[in-house]
Amino acid sequence: MTHQRSHDIFVRAQAVIPGGVNSPVRAYKSVGGEPVTIASGSGCHVRDVDGNKYLDYIGSWGPLILGHAPKPVIEAVCDTAALGTSFGALTVREADFAETLCRLVPCFEMVRLVSSGTEAVMSAIRLARAATDRDLIIKFDGGYHGHSDGLLAKAGSGIATQGIPGTPGVPEAFAALTITIPFNDLDALRAVLKARGGEVACLIGEPVPANMGVVPPADGYWQAVRAMLRDAGALLIFDEVITGFRLGLAGAQGWLGVTPDLCTMGKIIGGGLPVGAFGGCADLMRLMAPEGPVYQAGTLSGNPLAVAAGQATLHMLETTNPYPRINALARRLADGMTSAAVDAGVPAVVNVMGSMLTGFFTDGPVMNFEYALRADTGRYAAFFRACLEDGVMLAPSQFEAMFVSAAHTDADVEQTLQVMRKAFRKIAK
Repeated sequence: MTHQRSHDIFVRAQAVIPGGVNSPVRAYKSVGGEPVTIASGSGCHVRDVDGNKYLDYIGSWGPLILGHAPKPVIEAVCDTAALGTSFGALTVREADFAETLCRLVPCFEMVRLVSSGTEAVMSAIRLARAATDRDLIIKFDGGYHGHSDGLLAKAGSGIATQGIPGTPGVPEAFAALTITIPFNDLDALRAVLKARGGEVACLIGEPVPANMGVVPPADGYWQAVRAMLRDAGALLIFDEVITGFRLGLAGAQGWLGVTPDLCTMGKIIGGGLPVGAFGGCADLMRLMAPEGPVYQAGTLSGNPLAVAAGQATLHMLETTNPYPRINALARRLADGMTSAAVDAGVPAVVNVMGSMLTGFFTDGPVMNFEYALRADTGRYAAFFRACLEDGVMLAPSQFEAMFVSAAHTDADVEQTLQVMRKAFRKIAK
């Protein structure tokens, strides 16, 4: 493959955009080389500006569960755009969309639409603090909940990928209000709540972490967390920006059978356009302005284009139910990766949950961020480059997920595994 045009565009971008990208992981720093510049996407494929075609397992980092440019979503966006792109006023689409979310998401009695997952999380935590009159929050080591102040402590995703220490630019007073604990460790949570439970407003966590790579929760873990927080008078916030509608129409809440007090959403609910949401029981949500004293606002909140794309996406998910098939494809891919690694003599473990998975280059189980950090990131980088050169696009980071979409087929998975078998043999040398 040649990448001359991608190189030229990256050089131009570096002169006017910090690092040449608008989100750090896109720069390929942890995997080496330069990023390819995408020109178009269709189904489960993308093409770069040099004409190279790739099987895509990034899916815009999770939102594209239907694949690139699904016809009903594109038509919904185009039809809506013809009527106006933004009004800064209530539209019927917002009410329709909010009703759909409240019907499908177990903890949603009321919901507020925002413009990003970061904004949703920031607002949900503000609401939790107001509702409990407490300041401290608990998050997990390696958990990424957007880039707002106080949530970058021991964060995953791009923070882990780039190896950025601490939280530069965040005042120590803000960071001190965040307590981090290991995921899947009930004793750690028990100790924090025993020492400072009366100060804790909430615990926020991805019910299935995907920003340290995919890490399934231990059996009964969330049920125990739910009970411990309730006893402490603290709220549970599920960050379902990735898992929402990825693990099913009821998200991870339905998958796990645990209903949080508040939940944040993003990615899939925008159908590929920027949108976020947070919601919970009506008593909590009525604390939000203009009904209550907790202020939050946004000019583009409930943007008609994003709402139209999201509503079309959720309608397709409801009517076509792709979950059994894409979950089975992800499992087949995970099993095939595991077998290929064993055959090549490369230490690797593949975690899979629903239609998302991560292959860690380590010889032991990955139960939390500490275990994830034991993975050989250099070997992952070599594996990534080998796959990319043969037309399979993975996340340019060990600490992210692969996403299978409804556009992927059995043949696509078999092609992917052929490429991966070759890549495992190559990096084993």
